[in-house]
Amino acid sequence: MLYDKDIREPLFEYLETRYGRVRILEEKIMGISRADVVMITENAFVGIEIKSDADTYTRLPRQIRDYDYFFDANIIAVGSTHAAHIAEHVPEWWGIITVDEVEGMPDFYMLREPGVNPLMDVRLKLSLLWRPELARIQAKHEMAAYKRMSKKFVIGKISDQVPYELLRYDMSAELMERDYTTISEEINRFRVEEEHKPRRRSAGTGTRKIRGLGNARKRSGRSRKDRPDLLVRKVVRHSRRQKSEKSSKKT
Repeated sequence: MLYDKDIREPLFEYLETRYGRVRILEEKIMGISRADVVMITENAFVGIEIKSDADTYTRLPRQIRDYDYFFDANIIAVGSTHAAHIAEHVPEWWGIITVDEVEGMPDFYMLREPGVNPLMDVRLKLSLLWRPELARIQAKHEMAAYKRMSKKFVIGKISDQVPYELLRYDMSAELMERDYTTISEEINRFRVEEEHKPRRRSAGTGTRKIRGLGNARKRSGRSRKDRPDLLVRKVVRHSRRQKSEKSSKKT
């Protein structure tokens, strides 16, 4: 029997091999649901839920709803005990990866390719970016800075003014390059420059809760209790190609 810890690292290797230049982020959702992995590609955020042979479907309906709020596409990776019936439990646009145990190691098979998620909310997806990252997108598209306006206001302006087919590449580029070792200082510099009070450095793990946006929830008819509760934990890894590119830049 394969457990989550047995699947996770080999799954990242499989995704890098299959999709090429990607960045893998490990995420936790605190509360009812949990997002395991987000894969950043050149033009999309892909949510990936892992269900090992030891897992059940108890939380899956809520997890599906939360993934579909934020990501362009979604994939569920399941152990062999779930393979025969997992398609009955996820939407038709979700991709399915099956995981078998071969000589004590996980072996991956793309049972169904992921399709376009029709429920993704661009404003909620934009909320995963931080203000300095949003500011760079604004500058690139020669938008007003809206220095004294809220993040929610800025997100609304970006989603209204920048076509999504361009915006999706900008968003991926920002998360591809995000440096979690310096982002706190970058956010504080941005807040000082924009005459906001700097954020207080957390004494904890450095996690940051990301909430949904009021206007986006109103537009889609979501109530407060339906608000996704994402907690971004850390970057797991770059692809090997990205590591090589960073090493080249340093030398």
